[in-house]
Amino acid sequence: MFILTMGLNHHTAPIDIREKLVFKETEEEMALITLLQEKSILENVIISTCNRTEIVAVVDQIHTGRYYLKRFMANWFQMDMEKIEPYLFFHEEKEAVNHLYKVTAGLDSLVLGETQILGQVKHAFETAKQTGTTGTLLNKLFREVVTFAKKVHHQTKINENAVSVSYAAVEVAKKLYGSLENKKIVLVGAGEMSELALQNLAGSGIADITIINRTKANAEILADQFQAKVGTYEEMNNYLSIADIVLVSTSADEPIIKQKDMQILMSQKSTSMLVIDIGLPRNVEHDCSYIPNFHLYDIDDLAGVVSANSLERQKIVLALENTIETEVQSFFEWEKQLGVVPVIRALREKALEMQEITMTSLENKLPGLTEREYIQIGKHMKSIINQMLKQPISELKEMSVENDAPTSIEHFKRIFGLTELDITLSEKTQEQAETRS
Repeated sequence: MFILTMGLNHHTAPIDIREKLVFKETEEEMALITLLQEKSILENVIISTCNRTEIVAVVDQIHTGRYYLKRFMANWFQMDMEKIEPYLFFHEEKEAVNHLYKVTAGLDSLVLGETQILGQVKHAFETAKQTGTTGTLLNKLFREVVTFAKKVHHQTKINENAVSVSYAAVEVAKKLYGSLENKKIVLVGAGEMSELALQNLAGSGIADITIINRTKANAEILADQFQAKVGTYEEMNNYLSIADIVLVSTSADEPIIKQKDMQILMSQKSTSMLVIDIGLPRNVEHDCSYIPNFHLYDIDDLAGVVSANSLERQKIVLALENTIETEVQSFFEWEKQLGVVPVIRALREKALEMQEITMTSLENKLPGLTEREYIQIGKHMKSIINQMLKQPISELKEMSVENDAPTSIEHFKRIFGLTELDITLSEKTQEQAETRS
């Protein structure tokens, strides 16, 4: 079994691609269950944020795991695999674990050291755990990376004075207008990003702030904290017509600010309007950017502002490289101590050896097979083997952390006819492969 990560983020994909590949919070559990039913996938956690969509999985084989992760992503979002493949990255084993440590600690974020990703990773793990798509490996791994991230934030203070996306939004407003005093601000959405934006706005001398949200009660709670006003969602365009700055951050699946409405609104408005869209999928139709005096920024547009003040945090990231590597080594040492990894590899090798013997026999008995037919039969036979082994391997992993693990593992080896010689040969083959790589 192997740990495999597949995903796309602000490094690999532009916003117009990322916004099409966001898992809705209401569909997270179904997505996890659907992915677990794919061949080769033994465990999985899905992390989906405004800047990344990543799947951390335990697979029985790397190459088949890569294929079925890609196929799941394409099927779930109803897109051709070829269209999304160029934007995907894959990390295997140590590289995958190293990447997860960095992501959770905020070291791979657009905003270096930001703490929001830690909460998002914790949420993703808890959701997967409650849904039943994690097991021995991912339960251990995610607990370790969350603990590590908390320690990093506490000891290094990397998150202090971090340049957040919300901060960048305020900086863009200052560059456009100079002073923000006497400016009218409208926030559409009452989530965490809006709250962070309000914290930055409050220190900029702005007094006229209106919050609009579908659920008015949530807007009122946020407004009370910052002495802001509350507007009604139904009259949003009326509030926008008198606004200087609009910050939009909602979980809507489709744009809520439309080009045709803004065309009319801006033709009647005598002043310009800055609109900052930090939603994903985007909340403002992109064509609005062509409207005169309608200054539209999205998350990717804010990246330059965010990166300008990250030099000190970059130094901290470099200093943490060795610490993370030690954590990664420790995790894999723990995995070896489970005692099941060599058993699983030996089981797979024995199954594949049986397949090869059967294919040789088939070729002798059916000499008229074409090369294409032979390959197709081989693929289907391997698929049957993978499906047959998936549940036993999953059960063996769970046995490995039980009180009577040694006895259970011995029973497992007897059932499948695995000898110590099989396991030793498998380990030597693996060591040779690692040496070559």
